[in-house]
Amino acid sequence: MKNKKLFMSYIFTKKIFIAIGLIILLVNQNKAQTKLAQTGLQFLEIGQSSRAEGMGSAFVIAGNNSDAMFYNPAGISLVKNEVDVSFNRVQWFADISYNSVGALYKPFNGLFGVFGINFINTDYGDFKGTRVSNNSLGYEDTGIFTPHAYAIGLSYGNQLTDKFSIGGQIKYVVQNLGTNIHKLGGAEIENRVSGFVFDFGMIYKTGLKGFDFGMSIQNFATDFKFEEFAFEAPLTFKVGLAVNIFEVLNKNEMNNYLLLAIDAVHPRDYDEHLNIGLEYKIFKIISLRSGYKFNYSEQSFTAGLGINYKIGSMDLHIDYSYGAFGIWSNVQRLSLGFAL
Repeated sequence: MKNKKLFMSYIFTKKIFIAIGLIILLVNQNKAQTKLAQTGLQFLEIGQSSRAEGMGSAFVIAGNNSDAMFYNPAGISLVKNEVDVSFNRVQWFADISYNSVGALYKPFNGLFGVFGINFINTDYGDFKGTRVSNNSLGYEDTGIFTPHAYAIGLSYGNQLTDKFSIGGQIKYVVQNLGTNIHKLGGAEIENRVSGFVFDFGMIYKTGLKGFDFGMSIQNFATDFKFEEFAFEAPLTFKVGLAVNIFEVLNKNEMNNYLLLAIDAVHPRDYDEHLNIGLEYKIFKIISLRSGYKFNYSEQSFTAGLGINYKIGSMDLHIDYSYGAFGIWSNVQRLSLGFAL
C-alpha cells in the first residue's frame, strides 16, 4: 500500500513537471524576438503588497492571504481564516500613486475553495492639455485632464491536496488617457481601452525539508488597441522556489521562522529578472524583510517591516516597505489588513 502511494505521488509529480514544461515552451515561443518594452497597461505590473515588495517581489510561494491575488492566485487557497482583507497604498515616483484592496472568503472551511475580489486604482495626477491651433502661438490650452486606470479582479483558489494548490483570476481592466484631436478641425477622440486579462497559478509543497515551488502566469490577454495602434498586455511568467531555513537546519522554532524565496521572472517586454527575498518572523508578531531585484534597469534593494497583532478573534497587520529605484524617487508602500 505504501509503495502504491509513493508510485501515485511520483506519477502526479511527473505530470505537474510536464505541464509546467509545456507552459514554459508556450511562453518562450517568442523569446528570440527583441524586447522593446512595447506593452501597455503597465499599471498591472506594479507590485501592490508591502509584504511582497519588502521581500523583493519574490512572492509566488510566500503569498497566503488576500495579497496573493496580485502575484499568484493559487496562494489564496492557503489562507487560514474565513475572511481576509487587505488595503495597499503605493507611492510611486513622478507623483503617481496606486491604491488597491483585496478581500477573500473561505466558506465551509475551504470545502468549495476560496473566493476573492480585488480592485486596483491608478492616480496619474493632473496634466495640462494643449492642442494645435491657428492662433499666433500655434496651440491653445484645453484645460486640466486626469488620465486614470483601474482593474477589477475575481479570483478562485483551491487546495486540491495537502500539497497541491491551484488558482485563477479574471480581471476587467480600463485605461483612459484623455481625449485628443488627430487632425486640425477634426472630431475629438477618447483614448480609452478596456477588456479582460487572466491570471493562473499553482503551488506544490514537496514535503522535502520545507522546500516548495510554484508558478504563475499574469496578464494573459488578446491585444488591446487605441485609435490606430494595437499593443499587448504585460504578460509575465514566474517560477518560484521557497524554503523555511529553520526547518532545513532542524531548528524547530515554534514562534519564529526564516523564509527564503526566489522567483525567476520572464516578462514579455523586458529581459529576464531574478527576485530574491527573506522574511524573518519573530514570535509571530514582528516581521523583518529584505530583498533584491536582479537585472532591472533601476530597481534593486528592498526592505520592509511588518507588525501582527491579535484582538479577540481578529488578526490585524500593518506592513511597510521601501524600494530603491535608481535615478527616480524611492518607492514606499503601506498596507493594512485584518482576518477573521
